[in-house]
Amino acid sequence: MHKEDVDLLIIGAGMAGLTAGARAVRDGLTVVIVEIGKDVGGSARFAGYAWTAPSHEVMDQHNPGGESTLKYALVDRFADGISWIRSLGVEAKDAQRVLSFGRGHQFDTNHYVETCRRVVIENGGELLLETETEGLVVEDGAVVGADLTAADGTRRRVRAGTTLIATGGFQGDLALRTAHVHPQADRMPLRSNPHSRGAGYRLAARAGAATSRGDAGFYGHLVPSGIPFADPADFVDMSLYYSEHAVLLNLRGERFVDETLGDHLTTMALQEQPEGRGLLIADARVFRDWIVGSYVEGAVAVDKFALASKRGGRIGLAEDLDELAWLPEEWGYDGERVRDAVKLFNEQAEGGPGPTPGRALDRLPLDQPPYYVIEAVPAITFPFHGVLIDDRARVLGTDGRRLRGLLAAGSDTGGLWHRAYAGGIASALVFGLTAADTAADAAAKNVREDV
Repeated sequence: MHKEDVDLLIIGAGMAGLTAGARAVRDGLTVVIVEIGKDVGGSARFAGYAWTAPSHEVMDQHNPGGESTLKYALVDRFADGISWIRSLGVEAKDAQRVLSFGRGHQFDTNHYVETCRRVVIENGGELLLETETEGLVVEDGAVVGADLTAADGTRRRVRAGTTLIATGGFQGDLALRTAHVHPQADRMPLRSNPHSRGAGYRLAARAGAATSRGDAGFYGHLVPSGIPFADPADFVDMSLYYSEHAVLLNLRGERFVDETLGDHLTTMALQEQPEGRGLLIADARVFRDWIVGSYVEGAVAVDKFALASKRGGRIGLAEDLDELAWLPEEWGYDGERVRDAVKLFNEQAEGGPGPTPGRALDRLPLDQPPYYVIEAVPAITFPFHGVLIDDRARVLGTDGRRLRGLLAAGSDTGGLWHRAYAGGIASALVFGLTAADTAADAAAKNVREDV
């Protein structure tokens, strides 16, 4: 092994890692970025928006269980993150509404990650692809770098003033998913790049990092059952965002959640239901306004029902409510109970106290035939459980004190979201920049001490 010294070693070349690397080299730091995959970008390449809650009050309303200093830092630093994207020559469009409560900006994430890569390389940084991090180097209680192994077996020890964990979460690891997301989380389709398998989580834990609560949940979306993702474009094309305006019934033919609060929340709720599957039912109004429409302004519209049908999903078209009773027996649902549940929902929506569970946003009945039926299952993008950090992206130890020399950002971290969500790209962007600034402060301090 040969030894090298850099200001910042970054493990993971996704949104958080590349953001930190580009910012750090712009600030004059020496940087090495390590990536286990063949290319950079991770799951950020499949996104298109940076968004979050527009104020502390809105963040508290929609993410009450999140750690206060982290969620407030995200809100407060989000505008600076958008300014950073634009400073690189990447267009971030004007702010627009995202979900029922968020504000965000559409931008070309592929252009962004490629620009960050170029900035790192042109400013003397080093990018090591297909390289595995074997372990962190800990001396006198501080992380001082890591041991690396390249695809050809070459081993290196990179010593660093600061090391950043940014490997994108553990959604690709079935054991960690069942341990920290849900006992049946191994059944969920993976709506993410396959390389985020908990490397950063394990590295930090072995170094003494604390981790967040195990019931935090996950971010994902409903997708048609039985249809494997053919390529990353399916992560958006197959996501049934329109569930916010439809009705979702479990295997017992029961509603169990307010679907209107967000498809990402309904996804977590469905994972708790028998066999983690259910029937998503929409009428002609929902089909016209939401199934074949754009989820957010500017997004490409995809007919989710036609795509699920073409790909062989469990789909059905009922000309009226009574036809809902004739579901295929092999699906395992009582068709008459399904029909009666939709009839009851319509009766409750049209008068009286309203449906149970409630409908906070879209209160209209499903009374315009025909009816579009898709069996849906939850797909996971990343877990909310992860390594604990403070608002400067510094990793906290099991004793509550920070682990010297170690930072984390992006989906490796926990505490920010608790069964709620307001922007993963925004979080990676903001805390990637924060990590770079923290590393710059540490490098400046070391220079002063040397002098």
